Amino acid sequence: MAREIERKFLIREDSWRQSVGDVIAIRQFYLGRRDDFSVRIRIVDAAKAYLTVKTGAGLSRGEFEYEIPLADAHDLEPARIGRVISKKRHRLPLGRHVIEVDVFEDDLAPLVIAEIELRSEDDAVELPSFLGQEVTGDSAYSNARLALSGHPDTSSSL
Repeated sequence: MAREIERKFLIREDSWRQSVGDVIAIRQFYLGRRDDFSVRIRIVDAAKAYLTVKTGAGLSRGEFEYEIPLADAHDLEPARIGRVISKKRHRLPLGRHVIEVDVFEDDLAPLVIAEIELRSEDDAVELPSFLGQEVTGDSAYSNARLALSGHPDTSSSL
């Protein structure tokens, strides 16, 4: 089974911007969601599209991702549930890890969430000072919930 092991954080301040490597534009929407299960379409830089199925919740989850034709992604969009999520993903090196900082746009702005993918559940990583509250287990900050329910309380993020 393919696994995604990641920790999520709100952002305390914007010093992270000094370390940005590459930036990609993401547009994504969901075709289905129920407890601990979602199916989404993600379009990256308006050039490639992926179908992703996620299972489970928390730190370690099942993740199955497949590239699909871009035209198929556009054809599936009318069947979406909830809103389309638009965000810019900024990638920052952090030792042997990478931090992905998602800056949400449109009605989810000014939400900013950082994710660090881990190799295992006990993978140690030194957290930079710009990371704020950890929201790994808080479903309000999952992309699926954001698509369906909108903006969570973001009083602690920039």
